[in-house]
Amino acid sequence: MKVDKVYFPLLIFTAIAVGFLLGGIFVRIPVSAKLNTENQSKQKLNKLIDFINDEYVDNVNTDSIVDQTVNGILGKLDPHSVYIAKNEAQGVAESMKGDFVGIGVNFFVDNDTVAVIKPVEGGPSEKAGIKAGDRILSANNEKLFGKKITTEKLYSKLKGEPNSEVILSIFRKSTNKKFNLKVIRNVIPLKSVDIAIMLNKKTGYIKVNRFSETTYKEFKVGLNKLVKQGANSLVIDLRDNGGGYLDQAVSIADEFLKDKKLIVFTKNKKKRIDKTFATSDGVFENGKVTLLINENSASASEILAGAIQDNDRGLVVGRRSFGKGLVQREMPFQDGSTVRLTVARYYTPTGRSIQKSYKEGSEEYLNEFMNRYKNGELYAKDSIKIADTLKFKTPKGRIVYGGGGIVPDVFVPLESTKGNEVIPMIMQSGLVSNFVFKELDRHRNQFSNLNFAQIITKIEGSDLYYNQFKKMIELNDSFIDLDSSKNYIKRYIAAEFCRQLLGESQYYQVVLKDDVMIKEALKN
Repeated sequence: MKVDKVYFPLLIFTAIAVGFLLGGIFVRIPVSAKLNTENQSKQKLNKLIDFINDEYVDNVNTDSIVDQTVNGILGKLDPHSVYIAKNEAQGVAESMKGDFVGIGVNFFVDNDTVAVIKPVEGGPSEKAGIKAGDRILSANNEKLFGKKITTEKLYSKLKGEPNSEVILSIFRKSTNKKFNLKVIRNVIPLKSVDIAIMLNKKTGYIKVNRFSETTYKEFKVGLNKLVKQGANSLVIDLRDNGGGYLDQAVSIADEFLKDKKLIVFTKNKKKRIDKTFATSDGVFENGKVTLLINENSASASEILAGAIQDNDRGLVVGRRSFGKGLVQREMPFQDGSTVRLTVARYYTPTGRSIQKSYKEGSEEYLNEFMNRYKNGELYAKDSIKIADTLKFKTPKGRIVYGGGGIVPDVFVPLESTKGNEVIPMIMQSGLVSNFVFKELDRHRNQFSNLNFAQIITKIEGSDLYYNQFKKMIELNDSFIDLDSSKNYIKRYIAAEFCRQLLGESQYYQVVLKDDVMIKEALKN
């Protein structure tokens, strides 16, 4: 079974790819870009590049050679010391900054054409009149369709300076008309907090997808809103959160921990230990706190989970986290590329290092999910392999474990899909979004006046859309058994219809209603 057969390219303009972020936690400390050229090894590398430039028989792109060399060197260190080439650095930086300047649309490329899934609410495109389903054909008379169009070109033409204008050529399928629109570019937020809603009269829910520069600010706004709505219990969802800035996780932890409680400490090569403590400023120091984690919750997520768990402040619910206890510092090169170099290890308040082994190499390290699946760990807590020597005790005497991730207090197996671990991945991939957009594109008028309840009834009340989705999957891979998970699949299809037609809040209302981890969190 090849999962990649069922992948369709999905480009979300308001969510730059953050593949570099998985398991990444880094600190922002100014560093000198000056190189010590007196070192003989460095001189040798520089001389070799000069020899190739001056004497090699063919013309060679030495920038590419340098990039390969840097990647090779970092590959010998650890899986989280990474090089980010200059053509990728801007997108990664924007993702971590929390915003960019552009036109504000969610889109994907459909048949070599930019198709608008939805304009960002209140953004430049919505203000200019762009609607879901519109095709963007050109920007300032430069064609943006065809087989040769690249992601880089799309971004370069749709992004720009604040208050700069771009003339877009639009084709609106619903009216079969082509026309031009002037859009004034502006700052578009890249949300790291997806939603903050009430699960019931007393329990709030906040979903954090990564830890960017704006995460704490976004989190605090959501937390204050929920407190005003009467929340005295809070569920923080860190599932599939690959990490980010350490200081953002620390600031969030401070909202729940009393003054002078240890949040985290780091230790560098020179054995220097830096401890970070909570302050007296937390707004939720007494309410009930539950954190949700899974095998893709990493680094900053693990710092937050470890701080809550080790201080006996709340429960961690879910499955063992990724297991990343290294800290990176971002170091820029003059050409715009950067390197994230591991400079320290971090430890939870009880003294745990939760870093898993990477002795078998980066590929094995990053693909450990399949080993957990084969070992049965995703379905049974008893299958989690942890050495007795890595036991630690919290102040209240609870046993917690180091070495290989945060082990939850309450284990929740992978949601039952009859042993087919691929289905949850498919449901949370771009496949569902792609499918729903195309269905709406063909029949948007059938949904134009439907409210939330009517949309749910329309999608879940019959097998029409499930059968259409199943047909799409089976065209690419006939070995996936979807029927055994029909209700699970229909839930995600209905949720995606709600997201594209109504918004994020309605999407989460659907997916959380029958979420097994949410049910477990509400029980404890």
